Amino acid sequence: MKKFNKIVLVDHTKMNDESIEKLKQYSENGVVVYDDYPEDEQTVEDRIGDAEAIIVSWHTQITENIIDSCSSLKYIGMACSLYDDESANVAVKFARDRGIEVRGIRDYGDPGVAEFIISELIQLLNGYSGKQWKDMPLELTNLKIGIVGLGTTGKLLADCLRPFGADLYYFGRTRFSEYEDHGVQFLELNDLLETCAVFSFHLPKNTQLFSSEEFRKMGDDKIIINTSLGLPFDLDGFTNWIMNTSNFGIFDGDGGKELSEEIKKRVNVIAHDKSAGWSSQTLVRLSDKTLQNLADYAGQK
Repeated sequence: MKKFNKIVLVDHTKMNDESIEKLKQYSENGVVVYDDYPEDEQTVEDRIGDAEAIIVSWHTQITENIIDSCSSLKYIGMACSLYDDESANVAVKFARDRGIEVRGIRDYGDPGVAEFIISELIQLLNGYSGKQWKDMPLELTNLKIGIVGLGTTGKLLADCLRPFGADLYYFGRTRFSEYEDHGVQFLELNDLLETCAVFSFHLPKNTQLFSSEEFRKMGDDKIIINTSLGLPFDLDGFTNWIMNTSNFGIFDGDGGKELSEEIKKRVNVIAHDKSAGWSSQTLVRLSDKTLQNLADYAGQK
């Protein structure tokens, strides 16, 4: 089994104490844990020092400069999702080209995100929290919902909505015949915009799919729900669209962090500070998967 000279958790990874304790068996000189988010690259470099292994949350950038400066690095564990190089907060290709192993996790907070979306949508449709989309309360039955990005969370959302009788559609770069066979219809983006009344975004970080033109095609009297890491659409386009009070936007803490306070205070915007999908169960899944990635790598060496 490979043992690293030192393991550093360079920011608040949210790994639980049990998993951090188990990390120690893979380190010759213990585990250094930081519980905040560094403000600059120099701080990150200082924290890493000569460590051979680090673990990092999605909040902190591990750039090419940091990787180049920290020449002892052999392993970078992401306590967050790794979909592709473009959306990652780690310079994945740069690291791998230098022989550094980079591993991320998947499928740890999705149930809570799906619960958030359904809860917020039901409240808005029925006016349970003081804001109501239409004059009369509505059920999910026959509501045309477009899922933008049918990844793990999108699939889970579809699974949860199907029993309510919602009309489900999706758009994404990959087709899923097993979902289409169960009534979740694929539509090209323009057709999705014209067909659906509700749009739920499930896209990787740094993915922008809607411009002002898409908002124009979508029209008014619609609902947007965003739980992606950041805005998957043009902010100016959304700002103009949300000025029509027949439209509603629902955001969790991650999905709405780029919105101005002025927009968040609008009567037709529901913006939470808390991130969806963070629960005691999420904490366990994140910790276990992050630990297992490092353990698997160490076992191969």
